[in-house]
Amino acid sequence: MAVNLLDFDLEGLAAFCDSLGEKRFRAVQLFRWIHQKGESDFDKMSDLAKSLRGKLAGAAVVESLPVISEHVSADGTTKWLFDVGDGNAVETVYIPEDDRGTLCVSSQAGCAVGCRFCSTGHQGFSRNLSTGEIIAQLRYAEHRLRGPDGQRVIDNVVMMGMGEPLQNYTAVVPALRVMLDDHGYGLSRRRVTVSTSGMVAMIDRLREDCPVALAVSLHAPNDALRDALVPINRKDGIEALLDACLRYVEAAPRDFITFEYCMLDGVNDAPEQALELVHLVRRRRVPCKFNLIPFNPFPESGLKRSPRERVTAFAKVLQDADIVTTIRKVRGDDIDAACGQLAGEVQDRTRARERLLERRRTIPIAAAEDPR
Repeated sequence: MAVNLLDFDLEGLAAFCDSLGEKRFRAVQLFRWIHQKGESDFDKMSDLAKSLRGKLAGAAVVESLPVISEHVSADGTTKWLFDVGDGNAVETVYIPEDDRGTLCVSSQAGCAVGCRFCSTGHQGFSRNLSTGEIIAQLRYAEHRLRGPDGQRVIDNVVMMGMGEPLQNYTAVVPALRVMLDDHGYGLSRRRVTVSTSGMVAMIDRLREDCPVALAVSLHAPNDALRDALVPINRKDGIEALLDACLRYVEAAPRDFITFEYCMLDGVNDAPEQALELVHLVRRRRVPCKFNLIPFNPFPESGLKRSPRERVTAFAKVLQDADIVTTIRKVRGDDIDAACGQLAGEVQDRTRARERLLERRRTIPIAAAEDPR
């Protein structure tokens, strides 16, 4: 069976070329054709030896993902739905901003973590994506969006789409290396972000193998609430997670960790909880910034978005403590492309959706005391 060359980082492609009796420089040439030029037809790779093109024709393919749909928001956000086979589809989102263009990439068909506020988790889980399927999202968007003179518009990639990236570690790390490689997409480590729900052991592995910017989905100031919102917290807890963050910063391209915090009305948005966060990160001396995310409601969650004034008051508590805090602007919500809205189409092989709904029935979320 022909191998998909999108599954290889440069070292993997060099090993494949070696198996064909070709030298490393041929792998570099091939890598550039595939990623920088977006070419899939070996016959059009003009500086490859004809003999190599013949070998590749029988042994390899450059297989992209079929595009099911493309939707463009009123604010310029673009969302693609990609077919990954067997009734599954994943979503990828491009967000244009004044100073950068960000692509949000999926790593799994569905998600098994089951965060209470995430519509992807409510779709269930089918499987991990391959390295090639992850890179195919970037490759398509990169060449689809290039201007008439070939100018690039994507300079920021975030692994914040469907799935928990660190549960698909063996496919995600080679994909990160392709993104960072100067012969591939040449992105800065500071501009590639992995977002995780908090897998402590895997954060430590990423620190050793491919440290990029790290965002941690925190969403609560204590274990009791985080256990209910982010079930994976029951394995290690917030203290162990913060220890991993401190270790990660030592090798990270940025000198801080971004904590994502989805604002849920009456659940985690009280000023007292903001103060609890202040005490938590100060006590542990975690260099960090907070990104407060307006919740994007969907019926199955049973949750509501915090009012704007509530989010602003929460942010002020953090900012008054000299913690850098931003409120994420809602982008693409008219095409269901905002944070937490990516759902795609998932064949729930693991009954993740069923378990999540059962957890909602049996483990109620204690509401925050409302001082209003």
